[in-house]
Amino acid sequence: MTATTLEVQMRDLGLVDYRQVWDAMKVFNQARTAATRDEAWWVQHPPVYTQGLNCDMSTLAVSDIPIIATDRGGQITYHGPGQLIVYPLLDIKRRAKGIRWLVNLLEQLIVDFLATHDIQGQRKAGAPGVYVQGKKIAALGLRVRRGASYHGLSFNVDMDLAPFSNIDPCGFQDLEVTQLRDLNVPLSIGEVQAQLSRQLHALLTVYD
Repeated sequence: MTATTLEVQMRDLGLVDYRQVWDAMKVFNQARTAATRDEAWWVQHPPVYTQGLNCDMSTLAVSDIPIIATDRGGQITYHGPGQLIVYPLLDIKRRAKGIRWLVNLLEQLIVDFLATHDIQGQRKAGAPGVYVQGKKIAALGLRVRRGASYHGLSFNVDMDLAPFSNIDPCGFQDLEVTQLRDLNVPLSIGEVQAQLSRQLHALLTVYD
């Protein structure tokens, strides 16, 4: 492998419709060749609930927020403005890695970020994501096809958390969620994205 094939191009997509980005991820991976450079897409979505392949819809309360059934792993979650999402489009087969490596990397990304702000982030066995004092602050939902990953990680920065009350987040009843703003970290979503982008570059270097 060359250094170029392991480098990751960071792309800031801004606020974009969920389905539009999902379709674009599938097109990107379908068009991949051995020389395609990996990318990480940073994005926010208008309000939407997304269902994973293991979703139990019986837990969804009445809401006027759109619901989209996806091909990612996991259960149901909510996306909205003020939540930062990263979609790592990585050729993990080329990197000689597996899905567990990517889950660990993305969780470590958030744990490391929180640590720089004197916040202890925790993992939970059997419940991917990152938690602070038992409340979920980052969620994971991934898919690997033809050796390449898509979908990704959502990180609650400064958003309206109320829509989470209509669901069992990630399939866990009575699971509370939190966000950076409520942890007294007064960063804009752009500042969070800039820090996480740098850390993701560093982690990919270490993890490779």
